[in-house]
Amino acid sequence: MTATIPRPAPLLGRFLRLDPMTEDDFPGLFDAIAVPEVFAGGYGGGPAGLPRDPDGFTTFAAGYYNRGTNQSFTIRLAGGEADGLIVGTSTLGDFDQANEHAHLGWTAYSPRVWGTAVNAEAKLLLLGLAFDSGFGRVKIQADERNERSRAAIAGIGATFEGLIRRDKRRADGSWRTTAQFSVIIDDWPDVRSRLETRLSRQNEPVVPRPS
Repeated sequence: MTATIPRPAPLLGRFLRLDPMTEDDFPGLFDAIAVPEVFAGGYGGGPAGLPRDPDGFTTFAAGYYNRGTNQSFTIRLAGGEADGLIVGTSTLGDFDQANEHAHLGWTAYSPRVWGTAVNAEAKLLLLGLAFDSGFGRVKIQADERNERSRAAIAGIGATFEGLIRRDKRRADGSWRTTAQFSVIIDDWPDVRSRLETRLSRQNEPVVPRPS
């Protein structure tokens, strides 16, 4: 199967709706993820990269998301009292069609939904999109310091491949060491089953914790 860059389209799950990101989503994303807890783990270049106001977030988002052929999604809750609430974002990008490689990254969720079904279903939808589009390898990365993200990536069944030293410059000028994981097409049946089993344990819509 030849890898094809998917056309931007909504992805619908039991608990989430992932919509192609637009500028209209920026205020909701600012409220959801422009908080110290998210950037403390290295997101957006780390704490020094945290936008302080909606205008700053708009400038940040314009340069961080939807670059080139990358496809960034706004993640909304589906169902329940918080239906439609923006709770995060994730991106499928760095497409290498010849080698059937893609990158699932630029992911951040509101701390109000950490530990819920949000990450499992977002990963299920985005990995499914990548493999259904003919990609055979999906890279997932985190800052070496971000133990929460590393544990979440490993928890879905991704394989840890090692550390990439002095990989990217953080917003404060220091250099990030990147922890690299991947899911390949051979892994996908087991990873998909693991995610589906986790999601099957939840019957009710996701309820965000109070701010």
